[in-house]
Amino acid sequence: MPSLKDLRNRIASVKATQKITKAMQMVAAAKLRRAQEAAEAARPYSQRMAAVLANITQTINPGDDAPALMTGTGKDDTHLLVVCTADRGLCGGFNAQIARLAREHIRKLVAAGKQVKIITVGKKGNDILRRDFGSLIIDRVSLREVKQIGFANADEIARKVITLFREGQFDICTLVYSEFKSVISQVPTAQQIIPASAGPVEDAGDAGGAVYDYEPDANLILDDLIPRNIAVQIFRALLENAAGEMGAKMTAMDNATRNAGDMINRLSITYNRQRQAQITKELIEIISGAEAL
Repeated sequence: MPSLKDLRNRIASVKATQKITKAMQMVAAAKLRRAQEAAEAARPYSQRMAAVLANITQTINPGDDAPALMTGTGKDDTHLLVVCTADRGLCGGFNAQIARLAREHIRKLVAAGKQVKIITVGKKGNDILRRDFGSLIIDRVSLREVKQIGFANADEIARKVITLFREGQFDICTLVYSEFKSVISQVPTAQQIIPASAGPVEDAGDAGGAVYDYEPDANLILDDLIPRNIAVQIFRALLENAAGEMGAKMTAMDNATRNAGDMINRLSITYNRQRQAQITKELIEIISGAEAL
């Protein structure tokens, strides 16, 4: 049984941990608001760009030379996965859920006889995936030193992906990230970005019945629009991840603070009981000694 001194030291240690987790919870709550606003603000732009891309795609005749980023290579032998996770931990199962979805996707592709390549965005995803698929990781991107995620970070990743595609390194690219739903809900998502999967076409009601006329032709517009759309989708994924990470960290630190409080209560009860037992024992010894005299 631990001594009273050991129990006092243990209680003091848990109280110090509780202060840290409480502070981290407050910091995550402050960052969550900004990250959530950024993620929600990026969604309409991303969805509108997908709709515009779909509208332009409808104007291309089957015989026209469409951009390769839209049509693909015509094969699906080699797959590239861009797995986006956080660079830091202490956020519950946030990173593990994304890595689990990526592992399931990789195993299905490998079982089907496909070649798989991986680009990890975020240190935690790289640490998890390299245990089983270290030989498949061809590049690692860390945003640990980035104070605030910007479009330039996503555009840099998009340029790497597009360069690999034009070099013939893969046929299909899938983006894996966690979509932010609420503080307690982040949904791991896999989205194909190459070949570009056009979103739903805008109906005439949304467009006011207008008929679009493109200048220059649609193919030249797509040559610029599709790379931009890839960067936008990656940027949205990074923002969704940032919001999800803060939400998961806030929940995890709240749970840790509560658990620390419960542990302090249990240790305090044990300490008080042991102290009372020691006092009772000393009183018995004093009374016994007095009666012996």
